[in-house]
Amino acid sequence: MTLNSSDDNRTISAFTSKLTPAADICVGLAILTVVLLSVLGNGLVLVICYRRRKKMVGSELLCVNLAVVDFLCCICFYPLSILSSFHHTWLGEDITCVYYGLGCYIFGLCGMFTITAISIIRYLKTCYSLVYAVWLEGTNLRIVCCAIWLVAAVWSSFPLFGWGEYVPEPYGLSCTIAWRGYHTSAKDAFYVICSFACFTMVPVLLIVVSQCQILYKLSRFSYSLSARGIRNNLRYTEKRLSVMFFCISLGFVIAWAPYAVVSFLFIFHKESHYMAPEGFVFPALFAKSSHVYNPFIYFYFNKTFQQELRCLLLSLWPKLGGNRVGIHIASGNQHPIHIQLQERGIVQKKTSDLSQDRTHSKSKVMPPSSNRVLSRPVYTCWASTSRNTPNILDSKRTKGSLPVSI
Repeated sequence: MTLNSSDDNRTISAFTSKLTPAADICVGLAILTVVLLSVLGNGLVLVICYRRRKKMVGSELLCVNLAVVDFLCCICFYPLSILSSFHHTWLGEDITCVYYGLGCYIFGLCGMFTITAISIIRYLKTCYSLVYAVWLEGTNLRIVCCAIWLVAAVWSSFPLFGWGEYVPEPYGLSCTIAWRGYHTSAKDAFYVICSFACFTMVPVLLIVVSQCQILYKLSRFSYSLSARGIRNNLRYTEKRLSVMFFCISLGFVIAWAPYAVVSFLFIFHKESHYMAPEGFVFPALFAKSSHVYNPFIYFYFNKTFQQELRCLLLSLWPKLGGNRVGIHIASGNQHPIHIQLQERGIVQKKTSDLSQDRTHSKSKVMPPSSNRVLSRPVYTCWASTSRNTPNILDSKRTKGSLPVSI
């Protein structure tokens, strides 16, 4: 189909940036920062979850699903927006606009539905654990994840068949649903209203209500235990997880709220420009930041993620572990303190040599120049200790560690 000159002008103006070149570069750098942080953070989450896949509980599948959404969205779609920002115009025009709008809408809905599912499941586990404990298992949660992707894909594909449309954003460097389609036809109006009401407002209300109920339930439980003088250590982990998921849900809602408000106001304006282009840029960038902070929330609140991250870094860079010092105080009034320095390395001694060295160091104190382990001198420290003095430090040997008595 051939476009006339007026259509050409309209198309060129729609896909041309409405910002200054300097602002375009700033937008591209901001999105590039989001992509790098999201790929790094969510990539670590996926690697850690893969390493402990046999130990994962059912509810962690939703966290994995959320990390997959954020990771793939930044990899598959945001580079196109970055390149367009540096070229000051949208690259590919209609084809890439549909690709970008469809993909971002699918992943946006998947993220929102996943957060909603996390909030509802946490609510059921906290308030009705005895009733729904059996149902909230791994198999059912896998079905929930598949249903999330299916519903998001089906609803996002309707504009491809005439219900709604994917068009450039008012500032020209991104694509989204044609919110102004509310004024063009009845089908477009139905799609826009359902998108905003059923797939934006309803999930947000479910998230807010369920998280408030969780916090209320935990506060009442803590208060009842404190009133009875009972230490509330039994549900410390549960409280920490609830706070973690509350921060994830609250951050997602806060990140997308400005963009949702701007889009909602855009529905009721027939004019294409009722707000400065910068008024659309900042809510869009703020919404993209929702891909970044979830991994940091995981690593801050979840001790398991912290331990797995430490093990992962040590397996990649053993020198990060440094040297460990273990002090052993033998029983007796005047006995030597054996200080063992565990040095991480790739050279391993034979088991017989290690056992012989341990026996020799316990039974006899050798001069500094007569006993060496891998050309390292062995020293002995003396001190007065009591018979009941416990061990100061644990001397667990790691794989590939070489004990050196100082």
